[in-house]
Amino acid sequence: MTDPIRAERHGPLGILVLDRPAALNSLTLDMVRALHRQLDIWSHDDNVQAVLLRGEGGKAFCAGGDVRAVRDWTLAGGDAAHTFFVEEYALDLAIHRYAKPVICWMDGITMGGGMGLAQGAGLRIATPSTRVAMPETAIGYFPDVGGSWFLSRLPGALGVWLAMTGQTLAGADAVVAGLADCLATDTDLPALVALLAARPWGREPAVTLLGEIAARLGPTAASFDQDAPASARTGVAHASDVTDADAARAAMAPAERSGGASVTLPGQLALIDRHFGQPDVASILASLAADRGDWARDTLAVLRSRSPFAVRIAFELIRRGRRLPLEACFAMELALDDAWLPRGDFCEGVRALLVDKDRNPRWRHSRIEEVSEDEVQAMFAGTA
Repeated sequence: MTDPIRAERHGPLGILVLDRPAALNSLTLDMVRALHRQLDIWSHDDNVQAVLLRGEGGKAFCAGGDVRAVRDWTLAGGDAAHTFFVEEYALDLAIHRYAKPVICWMDGITMGGGMGLAQGAGLRIATPSTRVAMPETAIGYFPDVGGSWFLSRLPGALGVWLAMTGQTLAGADAVVAGLADCLATDTDLPALVALLAARPWGREPAVTLLGEIAARLGPTAASFDQDAPASARTGVAHASDVTDADAARAAMAPAERSGGASVTLPGQLALIDRHFGQPDVASILASLAADRGDWARDTLAVLRSRSPFAVRIAFELIRRGRRLPLEACFAMELALDDAWLPRGDFCEGVRALLVDKDRNPRWRHSRIEEVSEDEVQAMFAGTA
């Protein structure tokens, strides 16, 4: 059996390959541990100057975490699900805080747990095949793996929109949103490896080298939209899930209909800010309902298809995340996991989408309006 994590060396460059292509490189606990262990080894190896993360198979960097296993652990009781999230979040935080430059090749599906890996990298490279999303509300879950931090720091109301709807963005739009730093072509990986392996990493600040590499690879957000907010042009400061293969393919379908090198997000930003910049979920719903345009109608339909409880939790998570530092965001998500898994919609959502595949989840609430503020706040009782 092939090891699902491969460690390779190209001169001063270490490459970590997620090698579970049949499952779109979705993360198991063993993979999380292997990634963290190798990163720790390389952090103490002076011969390794930078690390590249990529996925095998050509379809995905990483479609997320093994949520069916998490569901099984939750139903069985015990600490296994908690252990998985503790170790997954520790890995994500380690990437954010890694002392050496980390580059992520976000080719293909990059969702949920895959975003947790990618968003900690100092250079996040998208391609026309990239499909990014935090689609957790579709399975009765919330955006985790640091989502409360990196989504809450996107410009305008982008983070709220992405968290509540689980919308998928293609590669160029991921750059505009600030979830990737530049757009390369699908065939640029060998040239990227050669470039990274030949760089004199010890002679210049890492941020200078990463900026040079990004400029040589392809366009940034400023190239797509000169009127984009400055925070969108520069990306997120350096800094599960719908993660089964079938679910990830379904989640990426809307973006698949538009080319990944084309840009559609700038034309939606005003609508996103108008509707999702409202002070609470009730106001967001009312704003969408009052708008007779196709975008508002379709977006409201998406929200109505998600777990009502998870939609409310996602909004509150982003609201709280705005005022918290990175470590506190991970701590909040972990505490929320412990409250949510036995009492939220996660097990039912995974059943409907991934296990029985009837796509008919029986959520705890039939409508978003039925979720009380007391229920939402109770879920956060043990968090920051």
